[in-house]
Amino acid sequence: MTGYRAPWWLPGGHLQTLAAALAPAPRVAFVRERWNTPDGDFVDVDWTGDPEAPRLLVLFHGLEGSSGSHYARTIAALAAASGWRFALPHFRGCSGPLNRLPRAYHSGDSDEVDWMLRRFAQQGAALHAAGISLGGNALLKWLGERGAGASALVRRAAAISAPIDLAAAGASLDRGLNRRSYTRVFLLTLKTKAYAKRALGQLQFDARRMSRARTLREFDDLVTAPLHGFRDADDYWNRAASAPWLEHIAVPTLVLNARNDPFLPAAALERATRKASQSVLLESPLTGGHVGFPGRRQWLARRILEYFSRP
Repeated sequence: MTGYRAPWWLPGGHLQTLAAALAPAPRVAFVRERWNTPDGDFVDVDWTGDPEAPRLLVLFHGLEGSSGSHYARTIAALAAASGWRFALPHFRGCSGPLNRLPRAYHSGDSDEVDWMLRRFAQQGAALHAAGISLGGNALLKWLGERGAGASALVRRAAAISAPIDLAAAGASLDRGLNRRSYTRVFLLTLKTKAYAKRALGQLQFDARRMSRARTLREFDDLVTAPLHGFRDADDYWNRAASAPWLEHIAVPTLVLNARNDPFLPAAALERATRKASQSVLLESPLTGGHVGFPGRRQWLARRILEYFSRP
């Protein structure tokens, strides 16, 4: 496939991001399965496609995403139509009901990714894994940590619009138009879940500070970091970032980030990918936005499936 180029009538990363998110997405008949986790919690997995298909595409969603996200439905529909089986495992708390335990999910949750992929590998189909945004960062971190060992589970992988430098992405999302648009939307659901868990006695945090929180840094300082064993937001962003792990990836992996992605500045993308291993195929088109790539019929889904279909 040729590289992506946005249509002239959709200039800028913000418009390209929003156009893809607001465009009609295919309806997909998912079948839901609940998996109990080793620590007594649960995750919901949505399936579509032929259960007997020889190839399985597992998609890890982005922050506060789900099988209802526009990219998930588009990729699922094309995968099923192309003879693949498709599965989307929801991170804890993202499938609708609150999960049972205080813990939720985070950008570097590679242990959760490992448990999920090992269970998917038991299906017997050739396993391919893709991650979108936060899910892409977690997948890349898992690939780097496991190195050559990841090849025993996954044939190929892809990370789309992954915020591989979390500190740079966090700083970008917490200022200007990004904070007033994307971050505001993320915080609506993140705060709602946090308050619900606080009411159940599962979380403790300063409610007044939470009510004033307007940035991801503030939320991560209050909830994400202490809940998942990090000192603070800076410690979380540094330790959960996938950038340091790119040089250790052995599975053939596509890393696709538009250079005008509002979430991750191009300069940070260049620095973060400088030492990527030879197994990593870096694609950084000038345009596309964040999980956008609109204007060309199902370009992103087709790019993923084309890469996964290589020998």
